[in-house]
Amino acid sequence: MNSKYTSLLGIVLITIAITAGCNTSAEESNGTDNTEQNHSSNQASPDSNHTSSPTDALEEETDRDTSDSDTIVQKNNPNTAGKIEEKSDEETGNSTNNIQSLKEEYLEKLYKTKKETDKIRKESEDDITYALKKVEGDRYDVWDGLLNEIYGILEVQLSTKEMEALRVEQREWLEYRDNTAKEASLVYENGTMEQLEYVTVQNNLTEERCFQLVEEYMK
Repeated sequence: MNSKYTSLLGIVLITIAITAGCNTSAEESNGTDNTEQNHSSNQASPDSNHTSSPTDALEEETDRDTSDSDTIVQKNNPNTAGKIEEKSDEETGNSTNNIQSLKEEYLEKLYKTKKETDKIRKESEDDITYALKKVEGDRYDVWDGLLNEIYGILEVQLSTKEMEALRVEQREWLEYRDNTAKEASLVYENGTMEQLEYVTVQNNLTEERCFQLVEEYMK
């Protein structure tokens, strides 16, 4: 009997030892697996910090699209377009004002010249014919000079077609002026007043022509 108990006890102890050894091996195996998983996770973790996910890429693309959209909106902004148009209008207005100022400047110049030459003519009414011829001769130089000056400005301002028409008109006017002056002077034919009348009529018509060109053609 004692021998049987001793054998049975030995078998139990061996069984317990084997079971304990298996459990220890399983725990070591689990520990090793966990360690390898943690190590693998740690190695993968740094890479995840540098790798963009599809969501991140989509967000970046959306940001770029939004930025591009903002740029387009700014370009097509009605307020911005309005400012550009407003600036263009201001520049056009300034250009028009400059042209108008030039016309007004010459009208003022013509009125001032007329006032001065009329005053000299009036003050010389009682002078002898020779002195009157001198006055009218000087007056002719003034108005003929202004006529040429105005004509030169119109050559710049008018179109080619308009200027061609004006040249024809101007030639006809010169012929009209000289013929009218000649006809008026014939009243004093062979007299001391013939030449004076001729120049006087020329002056009057030249003065009128200066005003006409500025008022009708200068822009």
